[in-house]
Amino acid sequence: MSLTFNKLEVVSEFNKIQVRETDENGKYWRRIVYPDMDVSSEVQEIQDKAEELWTDEVKSAWTTHKAEQEAKLKE
Repeated sequence: MSLTFNKLEVVSEFNKIQVRETDENGKYWRRIVYPDMDVSSEVQEIQDKAEELWTDEVKSAWTTHKAEQEAKLKE
C-alpha cells in the first residue's frame, strides 16, 4: 500500500506532529511523529516542521515526560 502525504498538524505541548496521508483509494491514514523520532526519511515538510519545533528544550521535556509515564506504569 502506497501512502501520499496530505496534511500535518502540531499537537500537545511537546509539538508532536500528526501526519495525515491518503492511500490509492482515497482513504485517510493518520500517524504521529514524536520529538525523539528520526525524521530523515520523512517528506521535506515534516522534516522542516520538526527542525523548527523540536528544540533541545522540547526534546528534553518529551524525554522526561516519557520516563515519568513509564515509571507510573511500573508502580
